[in-house]
Amino acid sequence: MGMVQEFKNFAMRGNVVDMAVGIVIGGAFGTIVKSFVDDILMPPIGMVLGGVDFSAFQLTLREAGDGVEAVTLNWGAFVNTVVNFLIVAFALFLVIKAMNAAKRQEEEAPAPPAAPPEDIVLLREIRDALRR
Repeated sequence: MGMVQEFKNFAMRGNVVDMAVGIVIGGAFGTIVKSFVDDILMPPIGMVLGGVDFSAFQLTLREAGDGVEAVTLNWGAFVNTVVNFLIVAFALFLVIKAMNAAKRQEEEAPAPPAAPPEDIVLLREIRDALRR
């Protein structure tokens, strides 16, 4: 089998395609969550903290000078990232919880009773005929 054909078989497997779709959707979801945190959630928090852009909070380790840039710890941006992560993790938790609940309902559904074997049916018919 040629290398191109082997790669095509690998790439077209269901789980690889599913994973690719999940990655694309996950990236889009991450962008939505980032916008939610940066544009909706953090401005009111920054306003409560004094009307400052929360992502601008930083700790300066070394001041800029003589052509050298300042060295800073951007802890505000880090907090934004942690909030992003918590929202994504919570959303995934809800999705997995819903999937597990659906799986449990599927497992709890009683299976229909199996039809009795033919010999049992025949014996029951004979028994019923003898009773008559």
